[in-house]
Amino acid sequence: MKVDRNSYGTVALVYLFCAVVVAALFPLGASLWVSIPVTILMIAIAVWQTLFHMVPVRTRPHGASLVSAVADGRVIIVDKAYEPEYFKSEAIKVSVYMDFWDFHANFWPVTGTVTYAKYHPGKHLLAFKPKASDENEHFCTVVRTPKGREVFFKQIAGGFARRIVCYASDGMDVNAGQQCGIIKFGSRLDYYLPLDAEVKVKCGDLVRACETIIATL
Repeated sequence: MKVDRNSYGTVALVYLFCAVVVAALFPLGASLWVSIPVTILMIAIAVWQTLFHMVPVRTRPHGASLVSAVADGRVIIVDKAYEPEYFKSEAIKVSVYMDFWDFHANFWPVTGTVTYAKYHPGKHLLAFKPKASDENEHFCTVVRTPKGREVFFKQIAGGFARRIVCYASDGMDVNAGQQCGIIKFGSRLDYYLPLDAEVKVKCGDLVRACETIIATL
């Protein structure tokens, strides 16, 4: 594994904060009963944040018709929904909530060409709330497979997420299973799939980026 290339600064700031807190204990004359637990806590935070911003090595199942998970998390919605931005029609919506303990690196769900990529500023409501999908800061991407099928996915910032990174640009060729970005801190992924897609997950399922198949086109 490696640290996400857009997260070096974030991880460095976490390390600096932890080091300052520990260093401040000595001139303050903190007792061992205070300094040892605080030092352990700062080390734990530094390790957690390093792991949080890592890009895990994952193996994606082969298959051009497979839609793999963009991110780790728990499925909270599987239902039909109207998609107003790109498809402008009904689609199958699958939502995955990412918590603080998940890897937050994101991966392309299918191989193909990016036909739509757009960033939307917005609010920072708690990501599991239904209206967060439309009102929160988000980045929308559509990938068209070589067979002409399109998969729409939306990276959504949560209550604590303050930065969405997506490498998508119109006309870009992408490969399923490669990193497409990262969402920093708690967040959510929404997928909009064709109505004839065969969904392979249900509400409550835990999914792993690349390894879990969300649907078959």
